[in-house]
Amino acid sequence: MIKRLMKGSAWAKRLEDERGAALVELALCLSLLLTMTFGLIDFSLIIFDKQEMSGITRQGSDLASRGTSLTDTVTALGTQGESLNIGTKGRIIVTAVADVNKKPQIVDQAESPTGISVSSAIGTGVGNPASMPPSANTVLQDGQTIYVTEVFYSYTPITPIQKLLKISLTSTLYEAAYF
Repeated sequence: MIKRLMKGSAWAKRLEDERGAALVELALCLSLLLTMTFGLIDFSLIIFDKQEMSGITRQGSDLASRGTSLTDTVTALGTQGESLNIGTKGRIIVTAVADVNKKPQIVDQAESPTGISVSSAIGTGVGNPASMPPSANTVLQDGQTIYVTEVFYSYTPITPIQKLLKISLTSTLYEAAYF
């Protein structure tokens, strides 16, 4: 008797009609949740890698400004950057820039022997002009030298977020420090 009452009631029919709604809602929520999770993972790794690179650049410019040769500085930074695999997925460039006739000029430069192919944002070649940010140009005085450490790193996402959203995450990360 109770079964007959339930079959005839309006709310029982409504429940029967909504059986697939929960599955559709789960599919929508799950796809959104996965997208957010993948994005969070990859962007967190990018932030972590940028923090590592920032530490490496500061240490490099500090080492060079204390009198360590630029070649030895690059070697030490290569060891420091092993967690990022800088030897194959990155490049370290340390440049000494001096004020010559009121213009910044490259006086020494060293870069890691292996890694990705990139060009320094400061410039290349001893004796050539240096491209410095305006804030660094005001600090650079006659007879002074500024040491610039640049770290380039080729980032590879570990999740399929790029394919899922059909976007392209930045592939080469860059960080620089001026001392």
